[in-house]
Amino acid sequence: MADQETFVEDAMEFMDGLYSAALRMTRNAADAEDLVQETYLKAYRAYGSFSEGTNLRAWLYRILTNTYINRYRAKQRRPQESDLDEIEDFYLYHRVNDLEKVVGRSAEDELFDWFTDDQVVAAMENLPENFRMAVYLADVEGFSYKEIAEITGVPIGTVMSRLHRGRKALHKALYDYAAGLGLVEAH
Repeated sequence: MADQETFVEDAMEFMDGLYSAALRMTRNAADAEDLVQETYLKAYRAYGSFSEGTNLRAWLYRILTNTYINRYRAKQRRPQESDLDEIEDFYLYHRVNDLEKVVGRSAEDELFDWFTDDQVVAAMENLPENFRMAVYLADVEGFSYKEIAEITGVPIGTVMSRLHRGRKALHKALYDYAAGLGLVEAH
């Protein structure tokens, strides 16, 4: 059992990451701050039941995610669903070879030089919520499938599926953006 007196020194190092995740979830700075504050309050109250030696970061993200779901998803109608089965696997990957014919460096490096953070953020934000969270937790925060499953409360297979589909949709969105700029041939 963890001692609540050590909570501040143990848990505060994760605040910036939790705030970034909250901002991605809520898309609003004030709501993100409220969400992080509520997460830390809940974590502090429950810190006595936290098992030392387990993953504190994942535990905090789980509280953040559950708090978000309870506060925000209940207020919204059912999230918009997309049929991502129609998106070809490795959509961007198969078409990025077009760039290699034009430039000397790797096609991926050249392509991503053209993207600003705003385009990547917009592409991420346009993903359905379940896919966005899986991609964010894996590719931005670096959590493992198992940790994401614990944080989101879904089976590992569901995490893998959401991550795969989210990445496919992200690749397609960024490819479409590159095609719109004339960087690659539109297909």
